[in-house]
Amino acid sequence: MKEAVNSKRPVNLDLRTIKLPITAYTSILHRISGVILFIGLAALLYGLDLSLSSEDGFARVKAFLAYPLVKLVIWAVLSALLYHLVAGVRHLIMDMGAGETLQGGKLGSQIVLIVSAVLIVLVGVWIW
Repeated sequence: MKEAVNSKRPVNLDLRTIKLPITAYTSILHRISGVILFIGLAALLYGLDLSLSSEDGFARVKAFLAYPLVKLVIWAVLSALLYHLVAGVRHLIMDMGAGETLQGGKLGSQIVLIVSAVLIVLVGVWIW
């Protein structure tokens, strides 16, 4: 029986102790924000359809949007949209050849997190 190439390598399955680089966190968040957008968009499209169906439907949606939990969900979906947009722009810039080095990737990830945080706070102020 043949041994694995690096059989003496430690196996660490405790996710709390694994140290990931900042680029990994921005990539994981980009994927999570995409999933949130996929799910949240269905709910938002249903609300749009209901609001456009009649005056009564519009009034129902308007009353529904006054609940704090609904505002929180809207804020979460908009936050995912903004993060996904900023991280997507970073990917487009990297596709053009800028920021492909290790240092450039780290700087790009930091910029994505800072710009996204500012935009998310601003949209939170706008909603509330």
